[in-house]
Amino acid sequence: MNFFSKDKKSAFDAKEAAQWIAFGPVIFQAARVLRNSGILKLIEESGRTGLTNEEIAEKLNLSNYGVRVLLESGLGLGLVLVNEKKYTLGKTGYFILHDGLTITNMDFVHDVNYKGLFYLDESIEKGKAVGLKEFGDWPTIYEGLSQLPAHVQKSWFSFDHYFSDDAFPLVLPMVYNDGVKKILDIGGNTGKWAIASTSFSADVHITIMDLPGQLNVARQKIAELGLSNRVDFLPVNILDETIKFPKGFDVIWMSQFLDCFSEAEIVSILKRCYEALDENGQVIILEPYWDRQKFEVAAFCLQQTSIYFTALANGNSQMYSSEVFFKCVQDAGFEITETTDHIGLSQTLIKCKKNK
Repeated sequence: MNFFSKDKKSAFDAKEAAQWIAFGPVIFQAARVLRNSGILKLIEESGRTGLTNEEIAEKLNLSNYGVRVLLESGLGLGLVLVNEKKYTLGKTGYFILHDGLTITNMDFVHDVNYKGLFYLDESIEKGKAVGLKEFGDWPTIYEGLSQLPAHVQKSWFSFDHYFSDDAFPLVLPMVYNDGVKKILDIGGNTGKWAIASTSFSADVHITIMDLPGQLNVARQKIAELGLSNRVDFLPVNILDETIKFPKGFDVIWMSQFLDCFSEAEIVSILKRCYEALDENGQVIILEPYWDRQKFEVAAFCLQQTSIYFTALANGNSQMYSSEVFFKCVQDAGFEITETTDHIGLSQTLIKCKKNK
């Protein structure tokens, strides 16, 4: 992957791109309201015939003015087309309506990020997630996840799970192909991996280690599925370096977890993993790295997600490049023995063993 070594735009294209950036917040909100108000859906349902501004306003009980300014913005964005005063849906409009990735990203940006991003400059200057104050007074967003407003929680978890859900079925055989039976799932969150694992293998036993608030959610889901005899829970603050990780596991598993920490914190967590494993144990990590993506747009999405960590999540982590992340693994005393890229949407699986 080498998407970013050459400037591929002409001067004219670059200036146009600069205007898209300058109007970024306006573009985003106009597209979101066109979607949420039902305008794009109504236009889609009209097919090739299309609808006039007035027809849309009447059907949705909106003002002609309001519909007009939104539609004219949508023309510039390529969401809609107009011929003889009849509006039809453009290709980009279709994806705004129906593409799961686009819907998930838009809801995450609006519900979770939008207000907090006003404090990005201050977050950079202070090295802390100043924008988190829009939701509460916690050191990081993770302590407050269970206390976020319901619609914010929904968008946060939808975003978090979207990128792992399609990867789990693909990585389960990679993890359990060596007779693995006991796994410590660090940062197991709502129990998605534990549930997938127990469904995949009748022999596996999982211990989820996470913050107490998150484990309460996982414990409830596990109980509802009748899996409480196969899943244990260990509430801890991972960042407390005095806490040693439990021993006796074949594998320590972390999925989309270590991107929530700074480089120094990653090394600290992995060093405690090192101490907990015997000579045959493995650390297996599932993470997306922006520099290992097959498509430029995937790298772009990951790069922009890093700004969420800066302004809202914790102020010191990101969606890492593999160069930075792999160095952390090595600094903790591990050797990466296997790397598998392009799993699901964007994930890479690495298997690590102790350096001898």
